[in-house]
Amino acid sequence: MDNFENKTPDQEPGKEPQKDSGQNNEQPKGPQGAPKTEPQKVYYRPSQQYQQQQYQQYQQRQQQQYGQDPRYVPQGAYQQPAPKSGFPTWAKVLIVIALILVLIVYLMGSCVANIGKAFDSTLESELMNTGTDVTTENATGEYIGVIHVEGTISEDSASTGYNHKYILKSIEDMAKDDRNLGLVLYLNTPGGSVYASDEVYFAIKDYQEKTKRPVYASMQSMAASGGYYISAPCDKIYANRNAFTGSIGVTMGTMYDLTGLLDKLGIKTQTITAGENKAMGSSTEELSQEQYEIYKGLVDEAYEQFTGLVAEGRDMDIKKVKKLADGRIYTARQAKENGLIDEIGTYQECLDAMKKDNALGADVQILDFWPAEYTDIMDFLNFAAENFDKDAAIPSADQIKELVELGSDLRLMCIYRG
Repeated sequence: MDNFENKTPDQEPGKEPQKDSGQNNEQPKGPQGAPKTEPQKVYYRPSQQYQQQQYQQYQQRQQQQYGQDPRYVPQGAYQQPAPKSGFPTWAKVLIVIALILVLIVYLMGSCVANIGKAFDSTLESELMNTGTDVTTENATGEYIGVIHVEGTISEDSASTGYNHKYILKSIEDMAKDDRNLGLVLYLNTPGGSVYASDEVYFAIKDYQEKTKRPVYASMQSMAASGGYYISAPCDKIYANRNAFTGSIGVTMGTMYDLTGLLDKLGIKTQTITAGENKAMGSSTEELSQEQYEIYKGLVDEAYEQFTGLVAEGRDMDIKKVKKLADGRIYTARQAKENGLIDEIGTYQECLDAMKKDNALGADVQILDFWPAEYTDIMDFLNFAAENFDKDAAIPSADQIKELVELGSDLRLMCIYRG
């Protein structure tokens, strides 16, 4: 049997294997007859330029084969990324900032324009004047003067709806004007300082004594505490059926003891005084019992003054007044039942009653005394200043200073703080 173990597939049995033409199966020899070695292969990394060229060619082939629409690209095939369009990120940020600045400028311009239209005035110094005061010169004949007491009664208030100096001056001018036939207080106030309320009270009393003309009060939604203080001497008091009044009492406000807070913040204060009670009421020192009694004496004296003028004005026993004067407010109905007002009625009903009661004639002029309104330019910034940094975990230096100064403006107040 023939042995085929060392034969190639083309080799037939019994024959020698054929050799390819032109090929030498012998191992090449070197010059000295030594076997010739193959040269060592060296691999070079393609340059980046070459790689980019190859990638571009690959993209072109893919684009020619599959087209631009990604829906027709087979799964696993190359998908050309969508080209980026529009502005870079930094440019977009600058555009947004520019738009915000333009919007702010536009809004500020609109506010100034609207204020100018609403008030029809020009900016003068720090204030914008919105008109001129109404005075007795505006009367066209005999008239009933209406004094508007609205907002918090305060001797230093001139831009919050209440103008103390203007009210006093208007009452004084009406007392000198023979064409004036009477005075109506139009009240919508929670009260205010004892000092300012007492000045208006005396102005009304002086008007009554000099002129013998009628003075009526018309309470709107509220005429509490200081509002009732200046109503007490009036000949008749009308109150809207939804009005709140009363609140006969005096307060010095709230004193804050910040000693514990300052200790936690590591803040120490030192006040140099000459006199044991000179710094009493300071928020950085505890109030002693002696100092409390001193303040209580001030409040009690003002309370006696308040209840005394109510008793005089309403022709009421002082004991009854003090029973009513525990600081509570009363509805119009309750006030009438307790003798604090005369009638429940509207402002127009009050005017009609004055005309009828005093035979002033139905056609007498009603002259409303309005002050020229002033708007402080800083009011536009006050809201932000008052609410700035209120939610901060650590109080700022300005906040601490504000807290310390809370008790620095202690005044006797007859005001309802509901």
